[in-house]
Amino acid sequence: MTRRFLMLVAAAGSAGLLLGALGFQFFAGLPPCPLCIWQRWPHLVAVIAGAVALMWPSRVVALVGAAGAAVSAGIGVFHVGVEQKWWAGLASCSTGSIEGISASDLLNPAVDLGPVVRCDEIAWQLLGVSMAGWNVILSAGLAAIWLVAATRRA
Repeated sequence: MTRRFLMLVAAAGSAGLLLGALGFQFFAGLPPCPLCIWQRWPHLVAVIAGAVALMWPSRVVALVGAAGAAVSAGIGVFHVGVEQKWWAGLASCSTGSIEGISASDLLNPAVDLGPVVRCDEIAWQLLGVSMAGWNVILSAGLAAIWLVAATRRA
């Protein structure tokens, strides 16, 4: 398999994870917590790396894609630890904090603040693994594909 092919497979995997996350958010009614959002951004970097790979399948682009997937996996490890109460999470999403919301918005009944989505509660799981846990597993696999791509000929 060529570098370009592997890069496109890995980028498609990141795109699939992003689409899955959006599907859970908009179709299954599971709004993301801040850590869930943070896990999405590095996958966007990997998808962009895949788009660049269409024209320029360089080793550097493969390493950028690998970094994106690996960073998402790392954030996911932190998130799983918060869910499992192995360590404290962010104050803004683990303690019911209203940090960042203005007093006028809190007092205005016309402003919809939406539900507080906690990072330390598991909203959905499959086979005992939370969405954050699945992100760790799948992102680590995608990072490995990106790294293999970096070793292949274009």
